[in-house]
Amino acid sequence: MIVVGAGILGLAHALAARRAGLSVLVIERDAQANGASIRNFGFVTVTGQGFPDTWRRAARSRDVWAEVAPAAGISLHHEGLLMACRRPEAVAVAAAFCAGPMGAGCSMLPQSRLPPIFGPGVLAALHSPHELRVESREAIAQLAAWLEAAHGVRFQRRTAVRCVAEGIVETTAGSFRAPRIVVCPGPDLTTLFPEVFAARRTTLCKLHMLRLADPGWQLPAAVMSDLGMVRYLGYRHQTPLAPLRARLEAEQAEALDHGVHLIVVQGLDGSLVVGDSHHYAATPDPFQPGFVDDIILAEFAAVFGHVPPVIERWVGVYPSGPQDTFTEHLGPGLRLVSVTSGTGASTGFAIAEETMESFR
Repeated sequence: MIVVGAGILGLAHALAARRAGLSVLVIERDAQANGASIRNFGFVTVTGQGFPDTWRRAARSRDVWAEVAPAAGISLHHEGLLMACRRPEAVAVAAAFCAGPMGAGCSMLPQSRLPPIFGPGVLAALHSPHELRVESREAIAQLAAWLEAAHGVRFQRRTAVRCVAEGIVETTAGSFRAPRIVVCPGPDLTTLFPEVFAARRTTLCKLHMLRLADPGWQLPAAVMSDLGMVRYLGYRHQTPLAPLRARLEAEQAEALDHGVHLIVVQGLDGSLVVGDSHHYAATPDPFQPGFVDDIILAEFAAVFGHVPPVIERWVGVYPSGPQDTFTEHLGPGLRLVSVTSGTGASTGFAIAEETMESFR
C-alpha cells in the first residue's frame, strides 16, 4: 500500500496496513511533520466527541495510542479530563452528560472536592478518565521512527505528489505503484482531488495556540471549561444545552464569535499548552491577533486565577467541513481520507482501521 501524507492520519494508515500484512510506502512532501499533527494539544479526546461515530472512533484510537506509545518510546504526559463548570447551567449539562450514554466512567466533582489549582469561580467539574495526552511535536516523529524501525514502513520524504490514479502515484521522484493507495493530504485541499473537497464543502480552520511557563503546580488531567460544551458535539446529545448557550451568548459573545474555548494540557517540563480559537477561510491569513489570545487567556484566568507568562505562540490550520471525517472511494484500490473536524489525533487510528476494512 502507498500512503500519501505522513501526518497522524497517514501514520495511522501505515500502522493499520502493516497489521493487515501489507508492505507500506509513505510519501511525504516535507522533511518532517510540520502541519496540524504537531501544532495541537496532543490531547486524545474521547468525552464530548460526537455521538456515536466520532466518540466510538476516539475510544478505539485512545486504546491504540495506549498500546503503541510505550513501544514507540512516546511519553504519556497525563490522563483524563476535568471539565470545569463556572456556571450552574454548565453544571446541569455536565451532570446530564454523566447520566447519559457517553457518561460511563465519568463523575461529577463538587466544589469541595476540586483540585486546589482551580479558582473560586469554578463550581464543579465533570471528571472523565478516558483521555490521554502526548507531546505532539515529539510523538509524531517518534511514531514514524518506530513504524520504520519496528514495522519496516518505508518513507519517501521531500517528495511532492503530482497526481494519483488507480494503482499509481506520480511524484517529483518518479512513479510508484501499488494495488492500494490512501491519500491523506491534511489541509492541502487543492493539489489532489480538489473537486472532492469542493463537493464535500471543505474549507480550512485556523486556530491560535499558546504555551505558558510552568505555573508551579501540576495538572491532574487536561482541563476544559463552559465554552467547550457548546463546541463539542457530544454535549448536544441528551443534555440541557440551550440555557448554557443563552448565558454564554449574553456574557461571552466575543469568545463565541471567535470560536474560543479553553483546553489546557501540561508537558513534562511543566509548561502549559493553552488554546484555542477557530476562524474559517479558504486561505486563512497567517496572523495571530493579540486580542484573540487575550480572550483565551481571560478564560484561563477565570478558571485558574493567575496567568503564567506566555513563552510561545503559534497557529494551526486544519480542514473543516460539515462532517467530522470522510472517506471517498475513488476506485477499488484508491481512497481519499480527510478528518474535517480537528480530531485527527483523537480518531485517526480507528479511521485507518475502517479504511483497511473497506478494501476487503
